[in-house]
Amino acid sequence: MSIAQVVATRSTCPRKYVGAVIVRNRTILSTGYNGSIRGMPHCSDVGHMMEEGHCVATIHAEANAIIQAAKNGVVIEGATNYVTASPCWSCFKQLANAGVVRICYGEFYRDARIFDIAAMIGIELVHIGLPGVALPKLEAKEPT
Repeated sequence: MSIAQVVATRSTCPRKYVGAVIVRNRTILSTGYNGSIRGMPHCSDVGHMMEEGHCVATIHAEANAIIQAAKNGVVIEGATNYVTASPCWSCFKQLANAGVVRICYGEFYRDARIFDIAAMIGIELVHIGLPGVALPKLEAKEPT
């Protein structure tokens, strides 16, 4: 979970810093943080695109971790997702269909539907809390 917290510092939407790490057999397969669509300006630079109390400009951490795995040809079937906040309904469905079998989350975030559905389909949901470590926000730098 500490690694997910570090990944969360890369977030470009200051409404919620979320990080996700997908792991299998003690090996990190992929990471993701909530941020804007590739090539679009960041919420931290231009503000939020709000709908019904949510910023919809960003792609969530879990989705970005799944996307990065797919882009790199990494199979995440049977993996565990460590995420700093419990998945929203949409991210939960993506994790389930990607074959993730265990989701460890740091704090509850908004959607309790995931608990009943996870039990129904055999996905283990584990609340492990967040380590009490204050991490600085890292500035994203463009590659040189």
